[in-house]
Amino acid sequence: MGTLKFSFYSGNKDNKLFTELNGSSYFLLLILAVVVALTALSAIFLFRNRKLQMQLGLVGFLLQVIAVVVYFLQTKQYTEGSFTLTSVLTFAIPVFFILAIMGIRKDDKLVKSMDRLR
Repeated sequence: MGTLKFSFYSGNKDNKLFTELNGSSYFLLLILAVVVALTALSAIFLFRNRKLQMQLGLVGFLLQVIAVVVYFLQTKQYTEGSFTLTSVLTFAIPVFFILAIMGIRKDDKLVKSMDRLR
């Protein structure tokens, strides 16, 4: 949800002197940011169903990659500008999804190995 408030890119666009590109400035980015946040939040509470949790993590990862592509397509509309420091959040989200998927896979292997010992 931080991508809705914090800017990804700032600069001059068309005749406007200074504008910021964030998740709420473009409708598709708004939808993607909300869906990614809801996907991550719902995956947290599915700890009993690791397979579905892993699938939701993959969906969240793919949606965030699509969001990053849309961000870069939107930066083409600016005549001049620069990426802001808070754009790191947008790039960190897919990394966190990958780390979550790796952790879920590790937990799944641990549970399966414990089932074999019974």
